[in-house]
Amino acid sequence: MPPTANCAAGARSTVDEADALCGFARAALLCNDAQLHRGDDGAWSVAGDPMEGALLALAHKAGLDPIAERARHRRLDDIPFDAAHRFMATLNQDGAGGNTITVKGAPDHVITLCANQIAGDGVAPLEHEAWLKRIDALAREGQRVLAFAVKFVGDQATLGMNDMAEGFTLLGIAGFIDPPRPEAIEAVADCARAGIDVKMITGDHAVTALAIAGQLGLNTRNGVLTGNQIEAMDDEELRRRVADVDVFARAAPEHKLRLVEALQACGKVVAMTGDGVNDAPALKRADVGVAMGIKGTEAAKEAARVVLADDNFASIVAAVREGRTIYDNIRKVIAWTLPTNGGESLVIVGAILLGFVLPVSPVQILWINMVTAVALGLTLSFEPAEPSVMERRPRPSNASLLDMEMVWRIVLVSILFAGAVFALFFWSIERGDELAYARTLVVNLIVVMEIFYLFSVRYLHLTSLTFTGVVGTPAVLLGVGLTVILQLVFTYAPFMQAVFETRPIALADGAIVIGIGVGLLLLLEAEKVVRRRLL
Repeated sequence: MPPTANCAAGARSTVDEADALCGFARAALLCNDAQLHRGDDGAWSVAGDPMEGALLALAHKAGLDPIAERARHRRLDDIPFDAAHRFMATLNQDGAGGNTITVKGAPDHVITLCANQIAGDGVAPLEHEAWLKRIDALAREGQRVLAFAVKFVGDQATLGMNDMAEGFTLLGIAGFIDPPRPEAIEAVADCARAGIDVKMITGDHAVTALAIAGQLGLNTRNGVLTGNQIEAMDDEELRRRVADVDVFARAAPEHKLRLVEALQACGKVVAMTGDGVNDAPALKRADVGVAMGIKGTEAAKEAARVVLADDNFASIVAAVREGRTIYDNIRKVIAWTLPTNGGESLVIVGAILLGFVLPVSPVQILWINMVTAVALGLTLSFEPAEPSVMERRPRPSNASLLDMEMVWRIVLVSILFAGAVFALFFWSIERGDELAYARTLVVNLIVVMEIFYLFSVRYLHLTSLTFTGVVGTPAVLLGVGLTVILQLVFTYAPFMQAVFETRPIALADGAIVIGIGVGLLLLLEAEKVVRRRLL
């Protein structure tokens, strides 16, 4: 704006372009429900829609006082914005004894209401094609575009949809730069690696939507579907197109609902985000409705299953990561608990059925379960996410915790546990050890194998033979350390020997027990590699 321009109420500029800009800024201020507030620290904040807040900032910079302008041009009536008609309109006093309708909205729609445009020397016929080119240029830069127009209506005191058919004068268009957050771009990339399809549904212009989608890293090769195109499709055709297209523009709430239903009909599990009252049906219909906690309406929050406290898409991806980690940890606890108990059960049942002396006494089994279930089993609940947790495709919604892979692992480990126990027990008896000594060896072997198997099961999808896998987490190290201390007390403390009928183990035999545990870990890791390659 030239230095001589001044849009303050009652002031006149000597520059025609500045006059036009003043009129544009005044319209942006009047057709606006937001408020700007300045805090004690001097920082400005917006109460209302951020885009309307930006328009108020424009009015401030143009020299307009919102309070004074709104008092001078008192609002008499309005038509709130709705996705169905894609504009907002207000009826204001013009300060000269008449009233004026001001409209702001989607530029391709507002232009259809206009016959004229503001020119340097007053009003001129609308240059329709020139304006469409300007709108398209801004949209290709990823800017959200709004158009503003006015119509003088004399002393008319009410405003209805019949007044919005024609006769407006275009004041201009405004482009809004709202670049995607860096964390949102990263989150979209994380979703792609995790096998999650991200689809953008917006009320923006189709060209703007494609530009923003490109900035986010979404697939734009298959173009964009608009709300009008969606309306023209039957359900079958929409199901075919929705699988390939990731960008949907000029979408109304009913289009969002149809898109959710179409994706679900394709067998997809759909998470839908929204913040408006009209988003509630789609949020309710989605498998996971996600409402915005800051900008979201109460209707949207009530319809959703999840409310984002920070309105950040990256938080959804973080929740997916946490959910996968929790699910993995549940599987790890099961994969550790069932085989270890299964191995102990096979030892007892096998000895009874075959008429052998029990390799371990009932009270010793009680000791094993009491120590390992607490000190070892619970540590898996604190496992961090595996490095590949966001590089796997989502599991089927009907997937079972006990799938065939898990059942195979339970059977294999149970057999290996039982086989190692019987081998060590009979080897000890054959060389002439007393029963109490052989049983002490067996108890320590079971505990040692459970420790080494714990390190194997910490990684369900990757090898555990890495520095991180071997070192373990603080919880694992604490659990293993506590178990080792308790086993030393169990084996060598005289009062424990009296209670559990244990005997001190020779160093060489202790090395054999540890060697069997190491062998179990290596065997299971080899099996894990072979199974991954075969599957």
